Amino acid sequence: METKLVVDGQEIPLNDFVEKILRGMLSGAVTSLRGIKEDWQKIELEISK
Repeated sequence: METKLVVDGQEIPLNDFVEKILRGMLSGAVTSLRGIKEDWQKIELEISK
């Protein structure tokens, strides 16, 4: 899996620990949703304020 964090167009470097936490948190939350197949290919999350 590849994990990338972009804030206001700038990619933020992530260390292995943070990548692992983000991957596990997002993939676990999304996979538990009804109607989402376990063999998903890509998750995109966009947050704006």
